[in-house]
Amino acid sequence: MTTNILAHDQIATFIPENVKRKSMDLPHEGFADVPSGKIVYHVAGAEESGTPLLVLHGGPGCTSDYLEPLAALGGRPIVFYDQLGCGDSDRPADPSLRTLERAVDELAAVRKALGLDRVHILGQSWGTMLAVEYMLTHRPDGVESLVLSAPCLSASHWAADGRRYLLALPDDHREAVLRAEEAGSYDGPAYQEAMTAYYRLHVCRTDPWPDCLMKTFERLNADIYLQMWGPSEFTITGSLGDFERAERLHEIRVPTLFTCGEFDEATPETTAYYHSMMPGSEVAVFDGASHEHHLEATVAYLATVREFLARVEG
Repeated sequence: MTTNILAHDQIATFIPENVKRKSMDLPHEGFADVPSGKIVYHVAGAEESGTPLLVLHGGPGCTSDYLEPLAALGGRPIVFYDQLGCGDSDRPADPSLRTLERAVDELAAVRKALGLDRVHILGQSWGTMLAVEYMLTHRPDGVESLVLSAPCLSASHWAADGRRYLLALPDDHREAVLRAEEAGSYDGPAYQEAMTAYYRLHVCRTDPWPDCLMKTFERLNADIYLQMWGPSEFTITGSLGDFERAERLHEIRVPTLFTCGEFDEATPETTAYYHSMMPGSEVAVFDGASHEHHLEATVAYLATVREFLARVEG
């Protein structure tokens, strides 16, 4: 079920060993030139006639594999790509390329290379940061709407929400995190166990985890994730730690849908705050779900996004 409020989103550097998997299919792939390399993309429903939906994966450093269920939205081409350094895209080792600004330029280059003159954009987690920064800095034409799923548009709000979640963990997990952060060392088993507990509550609550999510974890570029975000979802030490765009959301004047899960790292309260900062936007909260609510409540999530896109086009 979802809770809808009409107008008034990192994956870690480990895979929990006890997470099972199930299978999903992969769509076809191609390549596009972007600043400093080539990225891989794939399109589902290329023959459909609706305005294309361009999907921005989370991370940073992840792949688009875990977003495969969005291919079932139907009615339009659904375009996925792995950002530079991720998945089967080029993987340059140059740390200077791991910036928000370059990723935004990459997004613009993907649109140009694929001829996406008219487009909806869906960002998930870090992908919401990328989408919003693109709208604020490039002021692009032709973007018909935004879907911002599990949004992270204020690093300070994300950090505060993460601390509250940590306080609710058992004492041994909470103390392990605090000790690791104080020492600046995150490889110990106690910290890893705390991460597992946190992620099972607030990243993905399904059991087993879908194969597409496992594949993203397996192919994570940990160097990018660590440089731009940090050693885990709740310990932010990277360059995105000062990302604050909530106060500028009113500058974006396209129809926008925010989504989050009841137990999301992007909490319902913070997501409602973003919604309040963007007049005319909408928000949907998925009961019982968390950060990967498109995997935990797939049918309801797809129906919500599908209906939103149809209304925008209608």
